[in-house]
Amino acid sequence: MDRKLYGKVILKGIIRAETGLHIGASKESLEIGGLDAPVIKHPVSGEPYIPGSSLKGKLRSLFEMKLHTDEGLEFNHKISVGGNIIRMHVCDSYEKAQNCKVCRIFGSSGDTNFPARIKVRDAELTDASRKFIEDGLDIKFENSLDRITAASNPRQIERVPAGTEFDFEIIYNVDDPDQLEEDLINLLSAMELLEDDALGGHGSRGYGRVKFQFSEVVAKPMDVYFEDAEPQKLIEKSGEIKAVKEAVKGKIGQIFRAS
Repeated sequence: MDRKLYGKVILKGIIRAETGLHIGASKESLEIGGLDAPVIKHPVSGEPYIPGSSLKGKLRSLFEMKLHTDEGLEFNHKISVGGNIIRMHVCDSYEKAQNCKVCRIFGSSGDTNFPARIKVRDAELTDASRKFIEDGLDIKFENSLDRITAASNPRQIERVPAGTEFDFEIIYNVDDPDQLEEDLINLLSAMELLEDDALGGHGSRGYGRVKFQFSEVVAKPMDVYFEDAEPQKLIEKSGEIKAVKEAVKGKIGQIFRAS
């Protein structure tokens, strides 16, 4: 396939948990008095983190729903996860994926694989938040009631407390400068939509509200890597999503067309 690489765009910043955040981990055994639903933690450090797959998957899901509503995008692919059927959109050819607003950003594993243009790193705790949670995570007690007998089913859910911050990094591979601006605006819009949705589980009960704050957006054409050229910073100070959108509009594509 004719796939090119003109450079990369690096987006960095902070994800702040505005409410308790629960991204669940599998529980292999149940201890007496133990947690019913722990959060996912790094296997070495034992610290909570946001898996890149969780963030990428939620962004894709919200963007697919938007395009399904506006443009009739089909949920044409289904997979079995833990006995549940998950429906999503996947283009079935390289050519379709290259021109699909979803698949060209997030990837397609149809009959012909189209690798995602973005790489979403795991988001780990900031240094300040490591100190913030030194005394432990939030344990929230919840109770389900039987509507007929009123019997209760109490459970303990572990949460990353509100105010915790994680460093995030998203890397976008530029293989078509003409689609670059549209892709970045769509990615940023999906992040903006996520701010009014929820990341992780139990969002309908108030969990998982997050806020993105960008610290760095850098354009790195290939001459940065091979000719010691300077990367171009698109924001000079920390900013919210709308500020980043304004910074890339009408500018980002030109940087890579000129390289």
